[in-house]
Amino acid sequence: MIYPFQEKSMSTPTSHNFLRPLLVLLIFLGCLMTFFFMYGNSSIRWLYDPVKTADCPSPVPVTSENKISKTENSVTTLLIWFLPFGTNHDLSACRSLFNIEDCFLTTDKSLYSKADGVLIHHREISRDLSNLPNLQRPLFQKWIWMNMESPSNSARLPGIANMFNLTLNYRLDAAISVPSGSLLTEANEDFVLPKKENLVCWIVSNWNQNHERAKYYNEMRKYINVQVFGQAFGKPINNDQYPSIVSSCRFYLAFENSIHKDYITEKLFNPLSLGTVPVVLGPTRQNYENFIPGTSFIHVNDFNSSNELVEYLQVLEKNETMYLRYFEWRKYFKVKKPHFWIEHACRACEHLKRHKKYEALHGLDKWYWD
Repeated sequence: MIYPFQEKSMSTPTSHNFLRPLLVLLIFLGCLMTFFFMYGNSSIRWLYDPVKTADCPSPVPVTSENKISKTENSVTTLLIWFLPFGTNHDLSACRSLFNIEDCFLTTDKSLYSKADGVLIHHREISRDLSNLPNLQRPLFQKWIWMNMESPSNSARLPGIANMFNLTLNYRLDAAISVPSGSLLTEANEDFVLPKKENLVCWIVSNWNQNHERAKYYNEMRKYINVQVFGQAFGKPINNDQYPSIVSSCRFYLAFENSIHKDYITEKLFNPLSLGTVPVVLGPTRQNYENFIPGTSFIHVNDFNSSNELVEYLQVLEKNETMYLRYFEWRKYFKVKKPHFWIEHACRACEHLKRHKKYEALHGLDKWYWD
């Protein structure tokens, strides 16, 4: 006997064979659509957690407007908040002078919210910080602290320790390092030693009797005649006179006004470029040798006294072969001095282009002044 329900069950296999693949397909499509909507619209704010400090302006949330400008515009914008020492330059020179492409330098503060970075020169910051940007900092933006003066000649300002993202400085461990000079590998076999009329020269404008360089000079002049020039000695010179005076001397006193790590200024690189042997007073000999060969200069620390140094200089005056050894480096290198301050700004912009990752700086005061 065949019951009704048996007849119905016997007719289902065909329909099951048709419906099962369809059901699997619908489930797969449903999962695919769910996955798309979940991850296509999900937020990535969990990736970061901005920390607000008393010293650092709070970041502005990224809006659809500035998000579009960041993704569609390949040009890196650097806003120069202060013109260092009030001097101006051609802000379009990054490409022509330094072969740095797609960098836009501007002093237009209305572009603050769009700028990838803001360059702030330390000397121009007011003590109460009132002339710094008073707007919230966009999350993508980096503030760059620029200072080419030594710690002894830079005011230590309260409130800036955690304000910046990057340092632009002469020090080799700065985020953006731009020393006062360097040697580039380039043969200079045509070098001819300039005619020498003076043994030792020194040009100085700022005089402080308590500086180490003033004390050393006062001892040194007891034993040798030093040709002195500059405002400090009532003999001011102009830029046109400088090269001929320095090149006419066998030795030049490249004495820094303060002694700090890596603080090696144009006082060294100018006489090197003009064919004169620098006698240096500043950081250690090892520190100088991070920049130039040890056989290209004379360090006062190599002698027990200023009298001993003078005696050595007098030996070199009489022995031309020994003296010329201080110019051997010229067979392989040439002196390069940066264009202040436009090169510093272009290098800062170049750094922003190459380093897209988040960067922060904590303890600027300790890093620089301590």
